[in-house]
Amino acid sequence: QVQLVESGGGLVQAGGSLRLSCAASGRTFSSYTMGWFRQAPGKEREFVAAVTWIGGSTYADSVKGRFTISRDNAKNTVYLQMNSLKPEDTAVYFCAAGNRLSVVRARSPPSYDYWGQGTQVTVSS
Repeated sequence: QVQLVESGGGLVQAGGSLRLSCAASGRTFSSYTMGWFRQAPGKEREFVAAVTWIGGSTYADSVKGRFTISRDNAKNTVYLQMNSLKPEDTAVYFCAAGNRLSVVRARSPPSYDYWGQGTQVTVSS
C-alpha cells in the first residue's frame, strides 16, 4: 500500500505563486507515474499535470505555461510549482500514483491506483 501526503496549499492573491509537494512511501517510487488533479466545489475532478517514471510530462491546457511538475526520486517526492495563479485555480489539489502510466493514460483519473488526502488552494481576487 502506497501512502501519499500533500503539503504546501494555502491562501494566495491572484498573480501569486505556490509550490505543492507530495511525499510518497514505498520502495518503488521510481516506477510510478505521478499526477496532480484538482476538484472545486460542485465540479468534477479534473486533470492538472503528470510526470512519468522516465520524466515525460503532460499538462492541462488551462495551466500550460503557468504550472510546472517535477520529481525528485531520491526524496520520493513530486512537486507542482504554480505561478500566475487565478481565482479559477481555487480547488482541493490531489496527488496520485500509477504504475508506469504513459503520458496519455496519465491524464485520466481511473488510471491511478493511489491517491493522497488533498490540500486546499485558495486564490483571492
